[in-house]
Amino acid sequence: MRNQSALRSKLVSSPYILWAILFIIAPMIFVVYYSFTTASGDFTLDNIKFLSKYLPTFLRSIWFGIVATLICLLIAFPTSYIISQKSDKMQRTLILLVMLPMWMSFLIRTYSWMAILQDTGLINSFLIKIGIDPVHMINTGGAVILGMVYNFLPYMIMPIYSVMAKLDFSMIEACQDLGGNKINVIRRCIIPLSMPGIVSGITMVFVPSVSTFYISQKLGGGSFDLIGDVIERQFQQSYNYNLGASLSLVLMILILVCMAVMNRFSGDEGEMVI
Repeated sequence: MRNQSALRSKLVSSPYILWAILFIIAPMIFVVYYSFTTASGDFTLDNIKFLSKYLPTFLRSIWFGIVATLICLLIAFPTSYIISQKSDKMQRTLILLVMLPMWMSFLIRTYSWMAILQDTGLINSFLIKIGIDPVHMINTGGAVILGMVYNFLPYMIMPIYSVMAKLDFSMIEACQDLGGNKINVIRRCIIPLSMPGIVSGITMVFVPSVSTFYISQKLGGGSFDLIGDVIERQFQQSYNYNLGASLSLVLMILILVCMAVMNRFSGDEGEMVI
């Protein structure tokens, strides 16, 4: 009986194991292989040594990703809390509105911001009509970060809201009964209890932000290269798969380190400090 149960368990998990081998393990092996070989297949460390040239690009990608993630967090935390305080019907409606832009293509959403931020776009046209000089917004670092925030904000709201919707508000009342003001209740009660959602949201926003390339191309005008742009050029234009793979390997390691750090911070998740 035990053997039959073990066999059934293996059969049930076999599709996932096959999927993981084909789409996770195998691509990672190929990335590592191309990172340490030449076009002819010979072993080399030149690809790794050449990465120092792209250190400013890595730093810019990390910086833009951090800024976009922090802005998303500052917007998503109060938004999620407000939504969680509404009735069930209203919560469903508000979450639908949060997710509604995600029903459109990522490309269309980014192109829409190009039309809004251009020198002759909607915002500057409005400013001119009310007698204010137009402001140059497109092809700037701020436009790139704005595109990241707009496209990835739902990924921050949803995990935080999913945790806040299940909070035991008797603990919040206990904090208030113990003399905690609004700031202390948020800092010592709501934030610790919401930490699992916060960590998930930070991870889900930072990872695509640091590796994106389309947003920086369209809203940055090619003036703010991110590491995703460099990787795309190596594969699509230069056809230097070895250098592109080495860049992808470093980016993959960077993302894994960030996820490990975030998981470390969430090790004591949900503990309230009074």
